[in-house]
Amino acid sequence: MNSARRVLLVTGLSGAGKSSILRILEDLGYEVTDNPPLTLLDALVARTEHPLAIGIDARTRGFEAQAVLESLARLRAQPGPQHVELIYATAETEVLLRRFTATRRRHPLENSTGTAPGLAASIDQEITQIAPLRGAADLVIDTSDMPPPDLRRLIESRFGHQNDGDSMNVTLLSFAYPSGLPREADLVFDARFLRNPHYDPDLKVMTGLDQEVRDYVRQDPDYALFFDQILSFLKLVLPRFVAEGKKHATIAIGCSGGQHRSVTLVEEIAATLGRADELALLSDGPIAVMHRELARQGRSSWRWVRPPQQRVTPDEQIRTDPS
Repeated sequence: MNSARRVLLVTGLSGAGKSSILRILEDLGYEVTDNPPLTLLDALVARTEHPLAIGIDARTRGFEAQAVLESLARLRAQPGPQHVELIYATAETEVLLRRFTATRRRHPLENSTGTAPGLAASIDQEITQIAPLRGAADLVIDTSDMPPPDLRRLIESRFGHQNDGDSMNVTLLSFAYPSGLPREADLVFDARFLRNPHYDPDLKVMTGLDQEVRDYVRQDPDYALFFDQILSFLKLVLPRFVAEGKKHATIAIGCSGGQHRSVTLVEEIAATLGRADELALLSDGPIAVMHRELARQGRSSWRWVRPPQQRVTPDEQIRTDPS
């Protein structure tokens, strides 16, 4: 089966990192156009057969959320082997305020006419203005506390591999419930009922990357059953995702601190899915692992359990600038 060309519409709040996302996509081989008039979207898509990323935000001529949604529906209805997705970049208001203050850039909706007086009011106005796009997005990326290298790895994991119709990118993600559900998650499992190494003074400072912690968690009488049930569920639903044409699935497992139980489960599931005898489950799609809370502490980073067949990984770092 021929690969379906990807067409990505990248939108979101000003200052949330849209320009950084577009730069990463350009590094990955996408043709990138930022802020074209909405009336030109069809022509842009028609003029190239390469993967395409188009930036759209409040600066775009003729910008209205409903008009963007209509353009998105029209592009998806066009005949031909292409896969159209909407990416939405966001960040907490306090973070956006700090970014604009640090760079001394003017918000696109802030002007001298009084229609959006002040930076905070401009941010609030934009949040309201483009809320329908967030609701319709295929992927919402919150860059509030996401280091630039992690943003790059996320985009590479999701969009750096041109899937054919028989494979899918899979990300296994551990997280802490008190820090919020990961917005990109397609499936979420709760490991908080398992025995918690946090209360063992020797294990508290360790993580699920350490064998001692894994052994402790596995000793819970319900661990093996829970693990087997997760695998059985994945074997049921992931092939259906592929059949629907879904190109990426994020499986998230959470616990209280995102350090012990969820990390243990993600590591064991990654090891199981990465084995050759499990290839039938996910075809030849790449598998990435991310421990969100450990990454925020600088104790872990993205890694590939099964890498994409072709992936560009530039050496340079990127900045998450207001965009």
